[in-house]
Amino acid sequence: MNEIKLNLHMHTRYSDGTGSHADIAQAGLHANLDALIITDHNIWVQGPEGYYKEGNKRLLIIIGEEIHDQDRDPQKNHLLVVGADEELAQYADDPQSLINAITKAEGLSFIAHPFDPPQATANESAFDWVDWDIHGFTGIEIWNGLSEFKGHINTKLQALFFAYFPKFVALSPHQKTLQKWDTLLQEGKRIVAVGGSDAHALDIRLGPLRRTIFPYKFHFKGINNYLLLKEELSGDPILDRRMILNALRAGRSFIGYDIPAPTSGFRFTAQGKGDTATMGEELLAKGGVTLQAHLPALAEVRLIKDGVIIKEWKKQQNCTHITNEPGVYRIEAYKRYLGKKRGWIFSNPIYLR
Repeated sequence: MNEIKLNLHMHTRYSDGTGSHADIAQAGLHANLDALIITDHNIWVQGPEGYYKEGNKRLLIIIGEEIHDQDRDPQKNHLLVVGADEELAQYADDPQSLINAITKAEGLSFIAHPFDPPQATANESAFDWVDWDIHGFTGIEIWNGLSEFKGHINTKLQALFFAYFPKFVALSPHQKTLQKWDTLLQEGKRIVAVGGSDAHALDIRLGPLRRTIFPYKFHFKGINNYLLLKEELSGDPILDRRMILNALRAGRSFIGYDIPAPTSGFRFTAQGKGDTATMGEELLAKGGVTLQAHLPALAEVRLIKDGVIIKEWKKQQNCTHITNEPGVYRIEAYKRYLGKKRGWIFSNPIYLR
């Protein structure tokens, strides 16, 4: 498997971001990303998709969309759409109809910031997901960088502190989101987890002070998605886009928060009788299965089965667990950084049947 680094969920001047597609591409190149998925609100922007290059670096930009019902007040039910290749915002008033249209267009759909806090200091309501009587969506955004920032802010002074010291913001995905994901998985649904920047590069002012929350490049060094591809990226934008979307659809990926320490190289695998599986894949439990997690550095590691922690390791880099029990298994890893324990790696599941 070939690992690539992907950042997703961001906005340009076409909606409520401050940068152009070229600005975002340059920031992504400087952050050593392999690919970006840009999702402006309720507009599918044709044209900017493709490879961007600087020196010997190249970056694939994929254009998606974040769709929600603009007539609904307060806003709810934001859905990230990737790979549909057509405008689908006309279905925004009915989430199930929207998901059906995305599926028909062979696209992917991810529920964005499902538990999003209100922000009183900015007079902004919660943009969470409320219509859970749906089916057929690809996945869920378990960690959203901007939503977490909003959840930490009670005063303008706090906002200013985090604006100048953004590395203090991220702690972990919202526990309600992780619990909802586990519940969906226990219902037998194959729900792919992704992490989103929700990057806007917004400018704020407090008296004479002015700051950007947060520059695109900062977001791109934080919450990323690491995809495992069956082949190396070729440089052909059509072929590479297809490989990336296929890996996303399958959940052959993990979410890494790269500021405390690089997460590249993490692997979670299962070895059974004559067969193996990685994240997003399934394996028969009969006869015994060895689950293995390899981390790029020492960490606190949790093995979670069907939403319950069944094993923990302290300061470990290689973790092994043998089982013959069917279930949905995933890994969480935590590291201490700037005085607090912070989420570091969250794998997609391996399904033992």
